[in-house]
Amino acid sequence: MALNYHQLHIFYTVAERGSFSAAAQALHMTQPAVTMQIQALEDHFGSKLLVRSTKRIELTEAGHTLFPYARRSLELMRETERAMSRFASMLKGRLQLGASLTIGEYVLPRLLGGFAVKYPDVSIALKVMNTAQIMEEIVGHQLNFGLVEAPVHHPDMVSEPVMEDELKLIVPAGHPLAEKERVRLSEVMNYSFVLREKGSGTRQVMEAELERLGIAAERMEAVMELGSTGAVKSAVEAGLGVTIISPSSVKHEQALGLLKVVDIEDAEFKRQFYSIHLKSTVLPVSAVTFLTYLRGFKKSFYIS
Repeated sequence: MALNYHQLHIFYTVAERGSFSAAAQALHMTQPAVTMQIQALEDHFGSKLLVRSTKRIELTEAGHTLFPYARRSLELMRETERAMSRFASMLKGRLQLGASLTIGEYVLPRLLGGFAVKYPDVSIALKVMNTAQIMEEIVGHQLNFGLVEAPVHHPDMVSEPVMEDELKLIVPAGHPLAEKERVRLSEVMNYSFVLREKGSGTRQVMEAELERLGIAAERMEAVMELGSTGAVKSAVEAGLGVTIISPSSVKHEQALGLLKVVDIEDAEFKRQFYSIHLKSTVLPVSAVTFLTYLRGFKKSFYIS
């Protein structure tokens, strides 16, 4: 595994802030994602870098050795960005990227406009397809990079978190829960669900949180399992059940008063969106600029 700047940045932030939770908040990442990147960095060096004490995170001897290098790498990256920022307005070229369904259909369309205004000479060719197809086209050099809903495990690819998303409870207009802003999960479990198919990224996030809370996924009464977010939305709108999906996918229906987004106060269905590209490929400046632009959004794209 190649050492990367992103992992050094996470390590430095954890060490500086003194805890994984504080670092996760500062980096706009989930705490498990921060922990995973620290573990990957420790695997790379073959040494433990951090230990948890009773009050805060402490650096090991290896961690103390790495810390100044991590700080210098951040300083050098900031200097590089400042030096190259004058060329940003001159960016030109064509970006070819792939995105999985939720990202490509519901997230990026809301963000591409701002990027196009800032960088009018960069054209973007976006393909919406599943993760396996995106990986195949990246390996075949047909795409510069991809945006997917889970990290990929491929010996020739780099996978890095870009944005955070949080799934929410979606109910139809007129539903008993539609008048509430917040509900408890135990109350939600009394209703029938329309779910994405098993194996989908959305379903995995939902089931992982239920498992963390000690609730068997089978307790959800699934009246229907569907293979696309659009189909799930239509079924919920028709009153067939409630669902848990990304609120970014129901903005239109919410504006029309057809669906309602409700917070579940005692559960968090969070996930990361990831960029993937070949280790052997140096991303063009336009691609790096685009990913930096995406990282500038704190929490995906959903504004309640």
